[in-house]
Amino acid sequence: MHTTTATSPTLPRDRTRRSLSTRASFWAAAAVVVIALWASGAPSIIYPVYVAEWALTPIVITAIFAVYPITLVITLIIFGGISDYVGRRATLLAGVAAMAIGILVFALAPDVSWLFVGRVFQGFGVGLAMAPASAAMVEFSRGSTPGRASSINTAATATGLALATIVGGALVQYLPFPSRLAYWVLLALTVAVFATVWFMPRHVAGTQPAGRWRPRGIAVPRGLGLVVATAALAITAGFAMGALLLSLGSQIAKQLIGTTDAFVAGTVIAVSAIAIGVSAILGRRISPTVSIGVGGVATAIGMGLIAVSATLASLPVFILASVAAGIGYGLLFNGGLGLVNRHAPNSHRAQTLSAVYLVAYLAQGLAAVAIGLTATGIGLALAVDIWAPIIAGICLLASALGIAGARSRRASLEAATAS
Repeated sequence: MHTTTATSPTLPRDRTRRSLSTRASFWAAAAVVVIALWASGAPSIIYPVYVAEWALTPIVITAIFAVYPITLVITLIIFGGISDYVGRRATLLAGVAAMAIGILVFALAPDVSWLFVGRVFQGFGVGLAMAPASAAMVEFSRGSTPGRASSINTAATATGLALATIVGGALVQYLPFPSRLAYWVLLALTVAVFATVWFMPRHVAGTQPAGRWRPRGIAVPRGLGLVVATAALAITAGFAMGALLLSLGSQIAKQLIGTTDAFVAGTVIAVSAIAIGVSAILGRRISPTVSIGVGGVATAIGMGLIAVSATLASLPVFILASVAAGIGYGLLFNGGLGLVNRHAPNSHRAQTLSAVYLVAYLAQGLAAVAIGLTATGIGLALAVDIWAPIIAGICLLASALGIAGARSRRASLEAATAS
């Protein structure tokens, strides 16, 4: 099996402009991940405002949520490997620009139809940017430990989600224009990230495959089928948990807390994101397979506690559930990215990551629609009772596959050594 480790990249000279250093390029790529997750999570804290203004039902809310991953999946199918050919910088610029357009549409939205359009642009932008940003973080990690890029990437996703709910909640609750101001703030920051990415190096030597890019769908490099399947299921398990919390979390928290304060509700939801970031940093030295095994169990426990909290209407249990689910998500995401970063060839890293993200986001979109239909048909509490155990089962399956994959690779290595 082809194995790679992060090494300090060779940056080609560009006499026409100044480029960011390797370290600055690493953090610019991380900033793209933060903005991508902030943009994707920004509407979640504003959904109750839309419900009040436009009388939206849970299925409409989750449909708005689901448009994003569905568009993202289509983008990955068509453009998943494009940054391996045209460079990380060009693809990141296009992705961030599309995100900015989506945010602007949300900021100006006069009715619910605009929200669907905004989510399309967000899905397109994140679909273009997430895999190249993840790949760039590996390539600019300056020969650090193999888990550094994965853990910072996971922490960046957590930071984006936390900012979406905490900052968004504060802006919605305490300042005027509750359905718009949060988007204008996010748009300004997105433009700043775009300007920073502009100065990244155009290419990193040794990372481009031969030939020209053309739309060819997603392909997994030979010999990486089990690695990609394990990584995809691990991240899918985390994203399925996110589908529940991000699409309906504000309403769940509102029912448990008994308050209409968006900042309080956002802070409660952010507990999970904070736990994701902490577990990602603390778990950076854990092997990917161990991370997936432990993360799947922790997330399953969190899902069980969420169902209990909804049944008992208990805020303390909901917070405990958010912590457990956040720790599990962080370990699952870390482990999934870690497997790909360890084994994917440099010239097809973004395409391999795109295959993993494609499965995860497709599952998230389908889960969001299914959860919304259930909540609309039988009520929020019963929907949580049904879907929390299903998501817990997916998490435990990811744990089992991670452990099985580790044993399979260990057996192959022992057989190769014996021969």
